[in-house]
Amino acid sequence: MDLIKIIIATTKKYKLPDDPVYLPLQVGATKKGEIIQTGIGYQKDNTGENISSKNPSYCELTGLYWAWKNLDAEYIGLVHYRRYFASPDSNKQMDPYDRIVGGGELMRLVQKYPIIVPEPRKYYIETLESHYAHTHYEDQLVIARKAVKKFYPEYLESFDKVLKQTSGYMFNMMILRRDFLNDYCTWLFRILKEIEKNIDAKDLGAYQGRYIGRIAEIIFNVWLDYQLTSGKVSKDDICELPCIHLEKINWFKKGKAFLEAKFFHKKYEHSF
Repeated sequence: MDLIKIIIATTKKYKLPDDPVYLPLQVGATKKGEIIQTGIGYQKDNTGENISSKNPSYCELTGLYWAWKNLDAEYIGLVHYRRYFASPDSNKQMDPYDRIVGGGELMRLVQKYPIIVPEPRKYYIETLESHYAHTHYEDQLVIARKAVKKFYPEYLESFDKVLKQTSGYMFNMMILRRDFLNDYCTWLFRILKEIEKNIDAKDLGAYQGRYIGRIAEIIFNVWLDYQLTSGKVSKDDICELPCIHLEKINWFKKGKAFLEAKFFHKKYEHSF
């Protein structure tokens, strides 16, 4: 058994960190029931027990599911080919690749912290709920709340609390000790299956069709808040690491799109 293994969710060949703690994983290796014959040289998410064909809506979560069901490691994590945890000892002047936290440092961190998350993303003038409602579709959160109420009513207080927050741990990035991973994934995928069953996504385009992955970003915070309020973990069990983007974000276009969504009800149509 490995102590720690972090999958890098990717759909294409890319420059990736050369560190054995990281495992590049081609997500969405099965699309519309058909196995993609041409791989990109990485482990595929359609081996073993998997939900690879759900990738258009589940996004990187097909990778998380694959890791949960198929990897033998005490700690399992998820990052993206363009987005990583940064070493807490790095600085913004460094080359982004040199800032990616390495296996040796992670092995020291997990001895102290069973849960590692990216630093909270702050929305300032928006709550998680209002931001989602402006840029995506609010009824999806209503359906998500019903799914939580159906299977895990004890989490409703955390759900309502989290949606009123103006910040959260986003991107579906995390490193969890195996017992927490088992608890989270069992909880998460049961809820997501119910949400998927109750949302008609046939008229959603490719970008808005990723709704399952986006809802999961929010409700990870619900799961974690409940762990804290129920006393299953303490704040001292959680390590926040900086999140780095390897490609520049066009903040002008992103800001413009956000204002159009907030004031003119124009939904996001692509990433930035």
